[in-house]
Amino acid sequence: MAAKHIVIDARIINSTTGTYVERLLHYLQKLDTTNRYTVLIPSADKDFWQPTAKNFTVLFADYDDYSFEEQLGFKTFLDELKADLVHFCVPQQPVRYKGKKVTTIHDLTLLRVYNSDKNYFIFKAKQLVGRYVFWKVARDSVAIITPTEYTKQDLLNFAKIPSSKVHVTYEAADIGQFKPISYEVPFKRFLINVGRHSDYKNCVRLAEAHQKLLEKHPDLGLVFVNGPDDSVLANKELFEKRGYKNIHFTLKNMKGERDYLYGKALAYVTPSLNEGFGLGALEAMGFGLPVVSSTATCLPEVYADGALYFDPLDVDDMAEKIEQVVSNEKLRKDLIKKGLARHKTFSWEKMAKETLEVYQKALKD
Repeated sequence: MAAKHIVIDARIINSTTGTYVERLLHYLQKLDTTNRYTVLIPSADKDFWQPTAKNFTVLFADYDDYSFEEQLGFKTFLDELKADLVHFCVPQQPVRYKGKKVTTIHDLTLLRVYNSDKNYFIFKAKQLVGRYVFWKVARDSVAIITPTEYTKQDLLNFAKIPSSKVHVTYEAADIGQFKPISYEVPFKRFLINVGRHSDYKNCVRLAEAHQKLLEKHPDLGLVFVNGPDDSVLANKELFEKRGYKNIHFTLKNMKGERDYLYGKALAYVTPSLNEGFGLGALEAMGFGLPVVSSTATCLPEVYADGALYFDPLDVDDMAEKIEQVVSNEKLRKDLIKKGLARHKTFSWEKMAKETLEVYQKALKD
């Protein structure tokens, strides 16, 4: 096949979902030296990612998600690039763009949940727009990529499109990318959770379960690793108002310090009610941490026998399962062993290879 021009919409590269985009680009540069790639990033991230391969170039695309500017200005911007294929790494895109495109849909969380840190009416309006965008994108894309079978089935049920159109490319968790940086917390023994505190992340119930655990383990801490966004600050204020003890918020976006804490924690807990993949706990498995997980959505598919599961709506069940891991050394060792094995089954390079195959098929169709 002659060289083609592929555009990758990487505007989310410096977000929580951006790991997927950064790893995809990292390995595509090694896998594809033939096609010409244009990578679109916000100008604010000009120093965050730079290409290393000669056939990759960067252009700045400053268009806000779900905005009129995205629908109008971004469409014109894309039309002028005259791409043979555009890969939108999220569903947010100009719905009137007529060129050949592949879209990654990580999950349908936007359509399923409400986040109380957002304005209710604005959020509901955004959901209505989102439902139309997801539905339209699912039909107009020549191929859809999802990170799990769960998300694939969820999308098929929502959009009523052929199963053959949706391709599952599992994500992964690279270990050792960042040099651990010492970060001291006021506990010798602690649980860890990494990420945002949107309502569906279910961190309030995790805090409630942790407070129950203090009855048997008064020295046990809970460390939330996250930046100081509105949802995180709201929960910090809530826990302080309730008088919760032994909870620490890093209030800092960090990689090296996070990896240091992975190496010191007793266990990783993911209480989420909705996920498209669940990267944090898989990272923790790679660091040799036992994982205690919610049974919700795709999490059992991703973690398999590498985690001990609880009902995320049952605080007592959550506390009981965490207690088992904290107290039972044999169970801890078993989960660590199985978690390490499970972690090794995932590969970002494999994901990139499978994505490139999707591109190649789309370009032929």
